[in-house]
Amino acid sequence: MKMYTALTIAGSDSSGGAGIQADLKTMTAHGVYGMTAITALTAQNTTGVTDILAVPPAFLAAQLDAVFTDIPPDAVKIGMVADAALIRVIAEKLDEYHAQNVVVDPVMVATSGARLISDDATDALATLLLPRANIITPNIPEAEVLADMAITDRKSMTAAAARIYEHAHTAVLMKGGHCVDDANDLLVDGAGARWFAGRRIATTNTHGTGCTLSSAIAANLARGMTLDIAVERAKAYISGALAAGLDLGAGSGPLAHGFDLRSEFIC
Repeated sequence: MKMYTALTIAGSDSSGGAGIQADLKTMTAHGVYGMTAITALTAQNTTGVTDILAVPPAFLAAQLDAVFTDIPPDAVKIGMVADAALIRVIAEKLDEYHAQNVVVDPVMVATSGARLISDDATDALATLLLPRANIITPNIPEAEVLADMAITDRKSMTAAAARIYEHAHTAVLMKGGHCVDDANDLLVDGAGARWFAGRRIATTNTHGTGCTLSSAIAANLARGMTLDIAVERAKAYISGALAAGLDLGAGSGPLAHGFDLRSEFIC
């Protein structure tokens, strides 16, 4: 039996609810063998980020070489990248190893509101990583930065997603969870625009939702699903995980990653 593989290139979350920890849990729940290349260590919990320590670019390159030369991944998910030098390394390695099924979650701001990326890294992200992705998954605040426009409704969501697609030439899944169009997400690519309906779940356990969604999409792509099916099933997975969320601490609580939902989303 083939073991599907996926690589997450992201930061570490000391509370275990976001970053590479969330990615690995999600990939495992989807029957995919997860591997990591750590871009940064963070001191954080469900209430916020208190410190970030980026890894040296040469060490990130060494991690990527180690993975790609031994277990080439069927998909790659890229999350938090703290500075431009690290982004340049990732872009070079994606080209060198002909990476496939690349999902970029353009992490700029944590759910708690903490800034997670430097200003120069934002430009590098837009020019070096987004064009190399198969799909990117910005939330509304991130899409406003990438499209350089305000987003307040479905019409502006569509306009912003189209603008990002025209610039990067990669599929854009814009998440509507930030008080725009309820929990419906918009996918724009060369085939046009289509909406993926979602339901807003009353919960404070939202730490790591973006990481979980993007790594679920990567896992589904690694398993050979089409982009639309990969997105549809990832949305169903995140909704189920939110509905089953557990309160683990004094803060908002990390997202429960839906291990009990495994049989429903594996096929």
